Amino acid sequence: MSISDLKALLDEVPDTRELVLRRGLLGVAWDAAYAVWSDAHVEAEDALYRWHRIGGAASYAAYRAAQDREDAAQDALATAAPR
Repeated sequence: MSISDLKALLDEVPDTRELVLRRGLLGVAWDAAYAVWSDAHVEAEDALYRWHRIGGAASYAAYRAAQDREDAAQDALATAAPR
């Protein structure tokens, strides 16, 4: 799959603004934001290791997408942090 194929595929996926969490929450907004960031961080690390291991444009694109999700989750965490 080329980078342009991957971009075209991802552009067709609608943004539902839904979050998918890998574990249960305690119900507090900050806990939810932390869980989202934590999951995104793990996914970005996994994608980085995969890119280093196998290389290639598709692996790099997957890593960058995961990193962008982590960055967005970190911004949300900063907003939700207790003051």
